[in-house]
Amino acid sequence: MTNSKNIKIAIVLVTSLFFLWGVSYGLIDVMNKNFQNHLHVTQHESGFLQLAYFGAYFIIALPAGYIANKYSYKIGIMFGLALYAIGSLLIIPATNLASFHLFLFAFFILACGIGSLEASANPYMVKLGDEKNASFRINAAQSFNGFGQFLGPIIGGALFLSITKQGQNASKEQIEAALVENMGNVQLVYVGIAAIVILILIAFALNKIPEGSAVNSDYKQKDYFKSIEVFKHRHFNLGLLAQFLYIANQVAAGAFFINYVVEHNENLKDEQGAYYFSIALVAFMIGRIVSTPLMKKIKGENILGIYSFINTILCIALYFVHGFLSIVVLIAVFFFMSISFPTIFAIATKNLPFNQVKLGGSLLVMSVVGGAIMPSIVGLINDHYNTSTGYLVMAPLFLYIAWYGFFGSKIEV
Repeated sequence: MTNSKNIKIAIVLVTSLFFLWGVSYGLIDVMNKNFQNHLHVTQHESGFLQLAYFGAYFIIALPAGYIANKYSYKIGIMFGLALYAIGSLLIIPATNLASFHLFLFAFFILACGIGSLEASANPYMVKLGDEKNASFRINAAQSFNGFGQFLGPIIGGALFLSITKQGQNASKEQIEAALVENMGNVQLVYVGIAAIVILILIAFALNKIPEGSAVNSDYKQKDYFKSIEVFKHRHFNLGLLAQFLYIANQVAAGAFFINYVVEHNENLKDEQGAYYFSIALVAFMIGRIVSTPLMKKIKGENILGIYSFINTILCIALYFVHGFLSIVVLIAVFFFMSISFPTIFAIATKNLPFNQVKLGGSLLVMSVVGGAIMPSIVGLINDHYNTSTGYLVMAPLFLYIAWYGFFGSKIEV
């Protein structure tokens, strides 16, 4: 028998998942610059890290959603946590061999776990209450995701980028010593993450959480893939594209943040760039904290439209500004991106029949494949031109998201 205590436990445990993948995401963008420094890859090549990471979301989303539908949200979440732990532990051989390709494989498995978690946790949080407060509820949970993202760059900047990259005049012994120290720190961090993930996996195994009719009284078990009728909803289809474009921009913006601020501020070091990135992620978190209560008074669709239009202007401004102002403008982009993912998710799944929400949620998670594609494209542009140009190409994507918020999100009756 499900009671309010079970629901409260479910909310706490599921919210911890948002924090967990926030830490992972915050670290992944620091790893881009770390691999450029210590494994000597180009910006275009470092974008393959996002390709592996977010490509995993695309591959795992439907299978993960199927598992959650066939068994339960709890089993789906435990499946994701197991993959997350395995991927984190695969960092051990990757660091021992200092192999970029093995790192890509480890992060692919790790991200399969996180993609599984998102496929279950996002729609589950939407359905842990009434539809009216869905945007509020999921943004509140995502605030913990923002806190995790804030911690990631601080950890990565202190342990990875603080190790000075060796120049052309460095001896072979100095280069090898820096590489060994760097790889040791990377291994330490991800083994620690694996331990925490395993503990949370045990917590899920030992606790009862509500499922099915306990979450939604209209729930009826149906064949997962027969819920294909989700595509009959125009606001969902347009939201799917909006989510794809938003994640493309968010991931690319984070992947080359350090490159941009170092390029536009003379004498700024990579480690300092990582700390500015952590400030940007604080702004991201504050954006959610400040904006979430507004959704009680202003429709989430309108806030999404306003924020995305502002980001369109800011991305254009990034092409022209230099010095400390360029850092401020780029940090502002993160503030105004803050509510986009959960708000698009809530809007796109609004008024969907419950049996369609799981497939819809999986497809929205699959749409983060935009984050797999965009960084390599932007990295190639950056290698041939500069990071200002890379951010400029994000402007039209934000413009579409603004249009979706104001117009495309309207539900046809």
